[in-house]
Amino acid sequence: MPSRILVTGSSGFIGSALTSALAAAGHTLRAASRQPMVERQENVEWAHLPDLESEIDWSSLVAGMDIVVHLAAIAHRGRDDSSDYERANRIATAELAKACRRQTIKRLVFMSSIGAQAGSAADDVVTEDCKPRPVTAYDRAKFAAEEEIRLSGVPFTILRPVIVYGPGAKANIALIMRIAALPVPLPFAAFKNRRSLLSIDNLMQAILLCLDSSATLNGTFIVCDREPITMAEMLATLREAGGHSPRLFSIPPDAVKAIIVAAGHRQLWDRIGRELVASSDKLQAAGWSPKIETRAGLRAMVKRLSGDSVCSLGHCELQEVN
Repeated sequence: MPSRILVTGSSGFIGSALTSALAAAGHTLRAASRQPMVERQENVEWAHLPDLESEIDWSSLVAGMDIVVHLAAIAHRGRDDSSDYERANRIATAELAKACRRQTIKRLVFMSSIGAQAGSAADDVVTEDCKPRPVTAYDRAKFAAEEEIRLSGVPFTILRPVIVYGPGAKANIALIMRIAALPVPLPFAAFKNRRSLLSIDNLMQAILLCLDSSATLNGTFIVCDREPITMAEMLATLREAGGHSPRLFSIPPDAVKAIIVAAGHRQLWDRIGRELVASSDKLQAAGWSPKIETRAGLRAMVKRLSGDSVCSLGHCELQEVN
């Protein structure tokens, strides 16, 4: 049934895709972001989203809505300033949850992060039953925001996506794409560490399911593609999709690790050298069926970017998280 939905962070990578997907599904949207919409869409009204680091009166944004999808957050910054994340990602979310409760919102869908569960790497397969081990200030604030929602009394669904890829992706995927685009052989053939990724299209289907599914009500779910991919396979797939030979050669991963850690980039090593294999079995049991296989999704992303006059492999225009 069509609903009136508030989407916060609607101009970001995930938000812009979700706004289009929800409008196409027949919902009426209030798209809240710091920047006005570039293109007007039918059944979509734009609303200004105030700075998350200041106090926000959410009541006017929530008024008249049936469902709220909260994407807006401060993402990874150059410095690990816990106070910024606390205000923007925990306190702002807690205030939004309270406003949703006052307005009797039918459901608050919150976009958390796999980091709230396991940081950026894990030695074992990550499930919702694992003890949460957030590492960074960003991860800890996301986990704290989840707790605020659970305590608020508003009906909710919390999603913990792994790294999301697709045209316009930023952060980790943009970094890997830049590495893949380097016109030199790459020393990653021996990198057999597996990473779970998530297609933006698979994520859209997950959110659409969670809007009114009784099976996902008041639950927390990891979201990822069905099968993980090794770092070597990821780079080879990106290169081949761009019409190039993989040109990967072997250097012992421990040697690469030593260089990266010595340069003060241990978190970078966690993202490219260690494993993070997650399971979305719980969400699949609730009715979600990820259609896109990771290698096919990565190839499709590169082909879509290669036909875009603004973006090309390794030079993707990055969007701010609103």
